[in-house]
Amino acid sequence: MVGTKETRLVVLRGNSASGKSSVAAGLRERFGRGLALVSQDNLRRIVLRERDRPNAANIGLIDLTARYALDAGFHVVIEGILYADHYGDMLAQLRADHRGPSHGYYLHVPFEETLARHATKPIADDVDEAQLREWYRPFDPLPTGGETVIGASSALTETVEHILHDTDLARLPAVDR
Repeated sequence: MVGTKETRLVVLRGNSASGKSSVAAGLRERFGRGLALVSQDNLRRIVLRERDRPNAANIGLIDLTARYALDAGFHVVIEGILYADHYGDMLAQLRADHRGPSHGYYLHVPFEETLARHATKPIADDVDEAQLREWYRPFDPLPTGGETVIGASSALTETVEHILHDTDLARLPAVDR
């Protein structure tokens, strides 16, 4: 078992440029200290410099990092593309092992919107439309379910507020660490 009955586990998944990182940053900004962000991009691309593939090392590192933070009393937001077929088993086991409430959200954005959002990102010159199309999955829910689908029409502030209230993070105090 991992975490406590008070800790919250939040998983944000979706395609590239669906808003996952922005939502995670918004949750942290609104909540304050005591909320750990576990970013797939940071652990996979920066720490390990690894390709996204089944059974890759980053899957275990994401799991280990989230478990450590939960056991230390942090609420945890895991965010990333987190393809269901690569990360689904790990996420299901983490949710099953977590003592507190666990919540999953899938940010569902059409490919055309992905392209428009991607054009505003710093990596827009490094990643072209063909690469985005290769990464894009029209809909990739976890086979175990348990995810709330949030569409492209939900504004960033609306999505952050929805998740804060749905998870009860809105009513929990920040931790002075």
